[in-house]
Amino acid sequence: MNNKSTHIPSKKSLRKDKKSLLYGGIIVLLIAISPYFFYVYESFPSDSQTWETSFFTITTSYANIQVYFWFLTGKIVPIYLLLLWFFTCKNWWHWIIMAPLSIYIFQLWSLVNQSSSLDEVEIYYMFPVMLVLVPCVYLIRAKIFNNIQGNDFEKFEEDLGKKRSVWDQITDLFR
Repeated sequence: MNNKSTHIPSKKSLRKDKKSLLYGGIIVLLIAISPYFFYVYESFPSDSQTWETSFFTITTSYANIQVYFWFLTGKIVPIYLLLLWFFTCKNWWHWIIMAPLSIYIFQLWSLVNQSSSLDEVEIYYMFPVMLVLVPCVYLIRAKIFNNIQGNDFEKFEEDLGKKRSVWDQITDLFR
């Protein structure tokens, strides 16, 4: 007889594993088909600045409709992939993915409005987003770091209240 005990998985854990496998398979499929989404622009007409269907008409100031949709898919595909990453990431820092995501969203908005300043002024729109996002992510990091080290928040608040030089503050970010 073998003295090693064999682990027999329960039905509940098997269902959870199957669900996890299905979920992971769907995510892999969504990532794998992303290059095909990018090349959708080739199916649009390249001989006109206007595209008419029975439901709508699109007129663009770009060279032709195909060029416009090339720019459009160049913004939509990264947004799609960043959203997949954001919603499937289990790490504490996943909120910082909103930074590049918001840049692409601002660029897409400029493209849809056919602004003449495409990919030029989005950094200015990003400033308020980053003013909120970076401190929030840093505070989440600090809270997790303090929980791991066992520090209490009174000491954390004391450290925040101390007067330090700019160089001291920068070196504290990397300790």
